[in-house]
Amino acid sequence: MDIEESRLDGNAAAGLLGEIFPFEMTMVRTLCAACGAMEPAGAEPVYADAPGIVMRCLHCQSVLIKVVHGGGRYWLDLRGVACMQVDER
Repeated sequence: MDIEESRLDGNAAAGLLGEIFPFEMTMVRTLCAACGAMEPAGAEPVYADAPGIVMRCLHCQSVLIKVVHGGGRYWLDLRGVACMQVDER
């Protein structure tokens, strides 16, 4: 399987991210720290064929978010996201 075949949309990360965040994470807009593009997390490509998930920027392919879950813990790396826009309900 090549990298294009393993790519999913950001909705594939919704379940895992929903365990961590108290809001609908797929609707959160992420600002890429590398290129400055802002998109809903649900539109960003996700790769879930590793021990966790990797979300990349739709525009420049930089890593935005990495999440690993195991042993009753979550490891969350958001260093590729300059900021997140969360709309009020």
